[in-house]
Amino acid sequence: MSESSAPRVFVTYSHDSEVHKRLVREFAGYLQGRIGLEVHLDQWADGPRRDWSLWAMDNLRDADFVLVIASPAYKRRAEGLAPPDEGRGAQFEAAILRDHLTKNLAAGTQRVLPVVLPGGSVEDIPMFLTPYSTTRYEIADFTEGEVAYLISAITGESAHTAPERAPWRGGVESTPGDRPRLLLAQRERWLDSSDDFATGTARIEGVPYENSLLLRPTTTPVEHSFVEFDLGVGSYRELTTTAGIVDDATERFQTGRIEVAVDGRLRLAETVSWGRPVRVRLDLAEARRLRLAMYRPAPAATPFGGGAAGLSGTPPELAWGDPMVR
Repeated sequence: MSESSAPRVFVTYSHDSEVHKRLVREFAGYLQGRIGLEVHLDQWADGPRRDWSLWAMDNLRDADFVLVIASPAYKRRAEGLAPPDEGRGAQFEAAILRDHLTKNLAAGTQRVLPVVLPGGSVEDIPMFLTPYSTTRYEIADFTEGEVAYLISAITGESAHTAPERAPWRGGVESTPGDRPRLLLAQRERWLDSSDDFATGTARIEGVPYENSLLLRPTTTPVEHSFVEFDLGVGSYRELTTTAGIVDDATERFQTGRIEVAVDGRLRLAETVSWGRPVRVRLDLAEARRLRLAMYRPAPAATPFGGGAAGLSGTPPELAWGDPMVR
């Protein structure tokens, strides 16, 4: 995506305290400086004397997306519970947003995005943004993995890619218990692999997977780490596994990329992050060769550019939990 086409984002929030203002500024700086969004924030526009109501209306009209930063004061002012002389800017901007949602609820729901920053609470999201029945964006830290779902809302592209649909076979299929089963952590069944995978138990989101492929090299690999298998001809019908960051990772706020290729064709590509593993169930009808790959991407490899793509400079701490074909 070119620099000129980066989405324009307006941040509306209340000046609860200097600490809160600084946190909002750091968040806006991360989105612009690391992700590549075009962010408009009042703290960056306070040089010349200006009419702030006109400035707010311009940004609320022209922004592709409006990020509403939840806080107790913003909620009180947005819901009309504050006196008229308290937080006039937040009251003014929230009134325009309420009108926008009333005019076109479907469009407003996609455009106005409630955000909970570190230390905040879902309870601080204004009621008119329906925090429990619509999506909210809880950011625990300013990292690529933590903002992934927010970026998905802005790009319109899901953080998880649906696998390609296999040909329909009319529902005639043997039950899973009738199929031959192969644990992919058995090294003798590997056709080819990079030299940085280990086998053993991986704990992902509290669940132990005893027959796992673990990617925890002591040095950063120069290629995407992979294991490849020869499945024979029609011997197996389905791949199941859970892929993610291992629970005892030294660096929790990393992201990982997983890829599944079948007969040389990419069938699945996903991003995993701490506490957000990907559960894979992939049809292998008529497949002969299977390739599982995973790696840790460079933090600057974002949807809007801003740095070089490739591998991270820090080794990954990833695992395929109990990968199995049957």
